[in-house]
Amino acid sequence: MSKQESSFFEKFANSATAFTGSSAAFLIAAAVVVIWAATGPLFHYSETWQLIINTGTTIVTFLMVFLIQKAQNKDGIAIQIKLNELIAAHEKASNRIVDIEDLTEKELVKLHRYYEKLSELAQEDQDLHVSHSIDAAEDNQEHKQRNTLIEKEIEKEEKDK
Repeated sequence: MSKQESSFFEKFANSATAFTGSSAAFLIAAAVVVIWAATGPLFHYSETWQLIINTGTTIVTFLMVFLIQKAQNKDGIAIQIKLNELIAAHEKASNRIVDIEDLTEKELVKLHRYYEKLSELAQEDQDLHVSHSIDAAEDNQEHKQRNTLIEKEIEKEEKDK
């Protein structure tokens, strides 16, 4: 999807995320709190006066949770894609690592321990170009020749939609 094809909500969420993370948003929020506090004596620090700030902050917090989650989801996907591209581009990296975010925590811990062992092996090696990836025994997956098959499958799926 190009930037021009973004939905209204996508544009709104991106703008709101950018604004709420700005200095101007912080200054506005701080000004609201200062104004609210200054009006305390005027309203005799009543329950209604306290309820106004409590309700306002609760609503803003509630909405911000969803806005932050959306931004984190988008950033997470973008980072995963970038990392996947690095893995796919490096001939000595294992393509099996591309989808590890779908593994269980137990499987991730096991894989982490495996890489710790590989790190120990790498420290013993004198040659920095020796590969200890999961797929090194498979001759680096025949230099990533499967990439063309994957691209064709994706193109076929997109045409079928």
